[in-house]
Amino acid sequence: MFKPGSEFAKFLDNNDLLGYVRQRFYIKENYIYMCGNSLGLASKDSEETALKVLDKWKNEGVKIWNVDDNKYFMYSMHLAKLMTPIVGADHDEIAIVSATTVNIHQLISTFYKPTKARYKILLDNINFPTDRYAIESQVRLKGYTPEEAIKVVECTDKYIEEDDVIAAMTEDVAIVFLPVVYYRTAQVLDTKKITEAAKDRGILIGWDLCHAVGVLEMDLKSLDIDFAVWCTYKYLNGGPGSPAALYINRKHFNHQPGLAGWFGNRTETQFMLQQNFEHRKDAGGWQIGTPALLSMGALEGSLKVFADVGMVAIRKKSLRITGYLIYLIDEELTKFGFSVGNLREDSKRGGHVCLEHDEGYRISLAMKARAVIPDFRDPNVIRLAPTALYTSYEEVYNMVKIIIDIVKNETYKEFSVKRDLVV
Repeated sequence: MFKPGSEFAKFLDNNDLLGYVRQRFYIKENYIYMCGNSLGLASKDSEETALKVLDKWKNEGVKIWNVDDNKYFMYSMHLAKLMTPIVGADHDEIAIVSATTVNIHQLISTFYKPTKARYKILLDNINFPTDRYAIESQVRLKGYTPEEAIKVVECTDKYIEEDDVIAAMTEDVAIVFLPVVYYRTAQVLDTKKITEAAKDRGILIGWDLCHAVGVLEMDLKSLDIDFAVWCTYKYLNGGPGSPAALYINRKHFNHQPGLAGWFGNRTETQFMLQQNFEHRKDAGGWQIGTPALLSMGALEGSLKVFADVGMVAIRKKSLRITGYLIYLIDEELTKFGFSVGNLREDSKRGGHVCLEHDEGYRISLAMKARAVIPDFRDPNVIRLAPTALYTSYEEVYNMVKIIIDIVKNETYKEFSVKRDLVV
């Protein structure tokens, strides 16, 4: 399938059907960016739409809420329509709002209604910790301790087994909340299997899509899950601090939001400023405060790129370019003590490759000093995300050669083992 050598990397680039999309992004010369799983690069589309919002503010002031058929007053709805084909849900089931952690608080406070018989929330022990922090605080607000109300599925080695999750779905579990893709290992869970098991047992099921959205093909409607959250600054390239998103299955539109705010009020009566909250009966009813238009503006441009390219093509290239990187690691890097920390099956890995090494942290610093940008996760994982929209195969090949040079010449030893504030 793959071959060694730089000429083969060039061949792959010459036959890359998405190679043209790279021109829509700002890419520094002689700079290899492998961190799109943490923060995606800026696109020219995002710059254009962000500046358009800024221009509207400059020229219209408060009238920005009225221009363009109230587009910016209802910006979440506008962006939700662009998000629809990415996650496979109706636009009125999606709200572009707030931050991922806030949205977890919002949805757990909405759906967690513990009873004497059902009061536990099922989590795992290797998810990104903000999910755990938020849910622990929510169970405390209901009068429980985390030890009483949170049930944890332990990983096997470093992966979660779906059968272990299902076995933990006992009669006292009210909600299951898990990630689709794990931030460290890029493991993809079988969402269909787990969701169906939860539904069969009368358990509500929610998913964290942060490391899945923009890299996996998803169809939330066919899964028929209850709720989901995700961020937009990783593979969706919305920019640092870009607004997050939530999904609420339309069958739950009559629920009252756990955290109500004036932007969740019915649009028609919102500016009547009544003391009685009139819940808007769609996902927009879970908005809380005034939307952050400037960051939403950047996201709009990025979502337009996805609308032009489509998730089928993106997933196809993502699997191919990460597969190429795994091939090069096996061929070139294992002899230097590196290994691949991913599951190998296409259906079980997300958009980044886990390059493991005992000196992973210092090697990652040496890579950055050579203008190759990964990130690092303890204890030994260099996360590498050759992104479908803007990474070339030749960049992947050149990065591997730089890593070889770093370990051969032991230049990583020039760096401290002390962790930087952001790694």
